[in-house]
Amino acid sequence: MFENESKLMERAIELAEHAGCAGDVPVGAVVVGKNGEIIGEGFNTREVDDDPVGHAEVNALREAAKVMGTWNLSGCSLVVTLEPCTMCAGAIINSRISRVVFGAWDEKAGAAGSVRDVLRDARLSHTVEVVGGVCEAQTRKQLIDWFVHEVRVKSVAPPIAEL
Repeated sequence: MFENESKLMERAIELAEHAGCAGDVPVGAVVVGKNGEIIGEGFNTREVDDDPVGHAEVNALREAAKVMGTWNLSGCSLVVTLEPCTMCAGAIINSRISRVVFGAWDEKAGAAGSVRDVLRDARLSHTVEVVGGVCEAQTRKQLIDWFVHEVRVKSVAPPIAEL
């Protein structure tokens, strides 16, 4: 466990801002090693890279695995601004991450306790400690503000026929 969850979440929020500025849903993630150091960072890159698995969690896990020199991230933690989806929960389980800390709950696609609870499903090969709602107001606001802006931009854009 680590004591600076809010500080780590602040870094994830900064990473999420990068995604939002690039046109992706603003989600950011960091992987924290056993000693509390950040060993992986990621943000959504689905739009930028045309990558259906370009989620912040997957990108952070990939970077951490390269740094560690192994896919097995047992003893590490993942801090992410939004509750992981089912795909990301599968990647988290397969990477053997020990703990997930997230900000905003995802009532539509969350797989860490809201819609599903994949990370704590005892039927799977690995279960994960989950802490939700860290800096929730800030992470939720970041997402809402981005989606409101996207709707405004799309609603004032001229129809394709006029372009």
